[in-house]
Amino acid sequence: MKNNILSIAGKNYQQLAPLFLRLAVGFGFMAHGWAKLSRGTAGFEKLLVLTGVPLPHVNAYLVPAIEILGGMAIFIGTITVIAAIPLIGTMLVAMVTIQLKFGYSSVKTIGLTASGPIFGPPGYEINLLYIAALVALMCSGPGLLSVDQWLAGKKQNVNR
Repeated sequence: MKNNILSIAGKNYQQLAPLFLRLAVGFGFMAHGWAKLSRGTAGFEKLLVLTGVPLPHVNAYLVPAIEILGGMAIFIGTITVIAAIPLIGTMLVAMVTIQLKFGYSSVKTIGLTASGPIFGPPGYEINLLYIAALVALMCSGPGLLSVDQWLAGKKQNVNR
């Protein structure tokens, strides 16, 4: 066993690392998908039309569904690789059609008022972070405390 900071009392806690990625990434996607649906899809559809995304009416429903369902799958740790692929696709499309022209930084202070800072349009930094986290989960698997880990344990018990 490796002797590192994640090895406490002889137990290796490295497989907990994907849990924190799953919770943050899954919740983030679900929140963004819900925001698109809860306000009605008309505003999101208009944004898709303005940015030239094909089939904007279909995608106005499809993208939030991918974000909510894919985000939930990532959050609970099941079908991680399958769920990550369309989520990466949504991030790439958003990055190319919207954020790329605004540069890298997702936080741009463009002014300051008495009530606080004024922020400019976000760049593609967050998209890259989401993509990197999804790729990391695809490589590592969902880790401990996931539905897939629980199902693997049940299957192992059945085969004994």
